[in-house]
Amino acid sequence: MSRSESLAAYLRAQARRRLDRVESNDDGRNARCALALLDTAAYAAGLPEDDPIILMLDQAGCYGPLGCEEFDPGEAGVGLIRSWTGGEPHELLLALPAAIEAAASA
Repeated sequence: MSRSESLAAYLRAQARRRLDRVESNDDGRNARCALALLDTAAYAAGLPEDDPIILMLDQAGCYGPLGCEEFDPGEAGVGLIRSWTGGEPHELLLALPAAIEAAASA
């Protein structure tokens, strides 16, 4: 599986997680988050392996120390992804390395 495919699969799984959440009076927040994550997953799936976003995520350690493991954004990245409510797909992907770096230096 390529790094782009691994990223897209991770985001689709997070979207399913949001769709499975049942919260009274969430005013559609979980559905909006799921749609935003699915949109980002579709965007990520089309990125070439040498795309600067993929390379930034790799440098942030999202693909393991050797850059060949499945996508894992770590605790800080998970928090950002789970709280994402929308925006352009690239905005979420570009925010991940900064969130991971901030958590590592804290």
